[in-house]
Amino acid sequence: MRITGATVLLTGVTGGIGSALAAELHARGAELILSGRRKEALEPLAAVYRARTVTADLADPDDVERLATEASGAQILIANAALPSSGDLLDFTPDQIDRALAVNLRAPAMLARLLAPTMAKAGRGHLAFVGSMSGKTATKSAALYGASKFGLRGFALALRQDLHHTGVGVSIVQPGFVRDAGMFAATGAATPGGLRTVSPRAVVGGVVRAIEQNRAEVNVAPFEMRLLTAIGGQFPSLSERVQRRMAGADRTMRQIVQAQRHTR
Repeated sequence: MRITGATVLLTGVTGGIGSALAAELHARGAELILSGRRKEALEPLAAVYRARTVTADLADPDDVERLATEASGAQILIANAALPSSGDLLDFTPDQIDRALAVNLRAPAMLARLLAPTMAKAGRGHLAFVGSMSGKTATKSAALYGASKFGLRGFALALRQDLHHTGVGVSIVQPGFVRDAGMFAATGAATPGGLRTVSPRAVVGGVVRAIEQNRAEVNVAPFEMRLLTAIGGQFPSLSERVQRRMAGADRTMRQIVQAQRHTR
């Protein structure tokens, strides 16, 4: 699927990765439909990218359906919006749990369900989901976030098989720790164990590669994180022991959790 000339629905555009994606897609000649929760943050982007904007709260099922209706005809979906959802599950209220799972998992699945039939009828299109390396191995204080990202990965890879032969591709793009955007940029926390980070630009490159090469899975992370994650997925008990020994891991996570409480 070529991005140039295609109509692209991008969710979560007001975040760091979303902003970088919008800039790259515009530079490549895509016709953009940009979605976010805050109207005041979306409005300036309409002029900058000559884009349509749709204000929608992805935790609201009615807003998700309205977004799909207003974006009908989109040839590419980039489901980028997500809530951080870090912290001990016992600290979350039932409403906060529902909201995290709705934004991170239900909304991408519903948008795919509502947009894919038109793509399949046309014989072309692509559904790209921005997940996380947290969708491949479990980490402390990320039970809820990991649940949504494990689920998103499974959904994307299975949907890819379902849509085989329709002309519609499906990809999952999984960043590791991202600098200048996301939880480390927002909190100022150091990465646990000194693990390296990737740039928003690298994540954008992974999304573009996934769409244009119809890649099933693109992991945007340094080699050591990809290796540790692969091992952790196969040997969770070993991964748990290794994580407990990582320098500063507990301190880093406490700092991140505290900074993210207001986003639940």
